[in-house]
Amino acid sequence: MSRERPLPARWGNAAALRHPDGRYRCPWAGVDPLYVAYHDEEWGQPEYDSRALFEKLMLDGFQAGLSWITILRKRENFRAAFEGFHPERLACWEEKNITPLMSNAGIVRNRAKCDGVVHSARAYLDINASIGFSTYLWNFVDAKPIINHFSTTADIPSQTPLSEKISKDLKARGFKFCGPTIVYAFMQAVGMVDDHLTNCHCRQEKKPARKCP
Repeated sequence: MSRERPLPARWGNAAALRHPDGRYRCPWAGVDPLYVAYHDEEWGQPEYDSRALFEKLMLDGFQAGLSWITILRKRENFRAAFEGFHPERLACWEEKNITPLMSNAGIVRNRAKCDGVVHSARAYLDINASIGFSTYLWNFVDAKPIINHFSTTADIPSQTPLSEKISKDLKARGFKFCGPTIVYAFMQAVGMVDDHLTNCHCRQEKKPARKCP
């Protein structure tokens, strides 16, 4: 399982678990309403909006070393602090924009990661101006999700040769905090890879994928 969703030991080799509403969900969703909603409505749903993809990649970078629920609970604070994760704005940031963030308790106060967002925003603009950030990412999976068929959490890898390839390419283009484990967690989250367990209700109740622009 990816580091984005570390599992308690009792879930180390678990299939989807039955919730009080009768639905089976991937064990990492737990019972926290915020986490359950994220699992049901966002995780694994194909995302084609370039700005939204950039935001999620940045948040996964901040998550490194922490639990995803920590970032999820702070997501609105991050959005406010980083101007809605609009790369066009962030690419113009200077040191004076970063320094105040170090006293913002609503986010993860890591200067290197905050600096990394600015560097990544500038790299994003280069890609987006050429072929589009969404197209760039989805081209790695031939513009359609990779559907895996894992029955337990133990089957799910933390990284793959493809996530290593994407990570290497992102780094070469100037992105920061995008190692292969972070990239695989990102791919799972934005639906480039579908890693919902085979008996999870989201396998049967997929929302229609939005058309790639």
